[in-house]
Amino acid sequence: MAAQIIALIIFVGMFLLVVIDKIERHYVTLGCGLLTIILVFGVCMRDVHAIMETLNIRSIFTLEFWGLAKEAAAESTTGINWATIIFIAGMMIMVEGMARVGFFRWLCMMIAKVVHYHTIPIFITFMIMSFVLAMFIDSITVILFLAAVTVELAQLLRFNPIPMILSEIFCANLGGSATVCGDPPNIIIGTSLGLSFFDFLANTGIMAAICLLVSIAYFYLVYRKELKSSTETPINEKDLPDPKAAITDKKGFVISCVIFACAVVLLVTHAQTGLTVAFIGVIIAALTLITAGKSVKVILKKVDYKTLLFFIGLFIVVGGLEQTGILEIVAGFIGKISGGNGMVMVAIIIWGSALASAFVDNIPFAATMVPIISDLAGATSGIDLHTLAWGLSMGTDTGGSATPIGASANVVGTSVAAQEGYPIGWGKYCAKVAPATVLVLLVSTVWIFIRYF
Repeated sequence: MAAQIIALIIFVGMFLLVVIDKIERHYVTLGCGLLTIILVFGVCMRDVHAIMETLNIRSIFTLEFWGLAKEAAAESTTGINWATIIFIAGMMIMVEGMARVGFFRWLCMMIAKVVHYHTIPIFITFMIMSFVLAMFIDSITVILFLAAVTVELAQLLRFNPIPMILSEIFCANLGGSATVCGDPPNIIIGTSLGLSFFDFLANTGIMAAICLLVSIAYFYLVYRKELKSSTETPINEKDLPDPKAAITDKKGFVISCVIFACAVVLLVTHAQTGLTVAFIGVIIAALTLITAGKSVKVILKKVDYKTLLFFIGLFIVVGGLEQTGILEIVAGFIGKISGGNGMVMVAIIIWGSALASAFVDNIPFAATMVPIISDLAGATSGIDLHTLAWGLSMGTDTGGSATPIGASANVVGTSVAAQEGYPIGWGKYCAKVAPATVLVLLVSTVWIFIRYF
């Protein structure tokens, strides 16, 4: 009982400190993780096995972890999910390599040129581009470059960039829900439950695609007057910068495109090849660094190590909740209030996840909920674990769009806009994006009910 109380206090304290955001979040999770090991596992439980199981280091040295054995096992949901951490690290290195040669700025400027720099086509194509890129690349990176280029185009073409930035943020979070590698919550869900790229694409991917069409229609209707008024100014394309000027290293640009294509192929086929996302992450990182030449140090310096440390501490704290049985209690509570009804259970998971993700980081929430839905599926007959996983994915990934602090992409996008003289307050943000979030959640809920029940 004492172990459960202390584990819960540490977890709640961690969440509050992350939300308050006065201390860097990796310090918060690592500190709370250390407290979990000392107080919960050491003082209260006196269980060395619980510590080893939570640290989960042995799994890294097995062939199954890398998908090199004949039958690769799914990553354990207990403790540190090293597959998630290694994969994210590998993708971070690849993205930094692509950014170094100007890939993202070139892509944005090229698409703008293809649609002849007309505001409404740019608005729609940038939403689609944000969605597609976020299927494979972290949404923070997608928005960082998209928002910057959007502001640049806004100054050249004399339109208000705020509608585009808000729609891009929303579509990046939505696109992240479509694949196993799109958003950290999905990586956690996928590696923990052994779900492949095509598992997500055939389930959340279809939902996300439908929601994208709904979102484009919604944002167009909301901003159509503002967008049309900006098209009245004549545009001389000769006065605009050539997209090729964005490429800083032609040879590196071609190599980066090839590596990105390899990453997509490996991710799409990993269910057939048996290679895990951890192995793919290492391969992609190695290819990027080998071909980077003298830029290796620059790329490695720009990797977000703080986020990786944040994950490690987070998984330890959640492991404390699991080892002490608290997550089983939560699963039992959800099962009780739903009365064992699968539709009610899915609705609770989708809308509960969305509400929580609107105000707190969706990464720790997803890490906490994975073992809970596993317990729910195990204790309740007739409820498929994968159905609960799709609900959790859509709730955590899209729910974070509702507020300016709900997801890291939101914070980055609004910050870039503010730095360039286009501040976006809570009122302006929520008035347009919160209704879109509710609309997408409704579509997702109805789709899950129709398809799986």
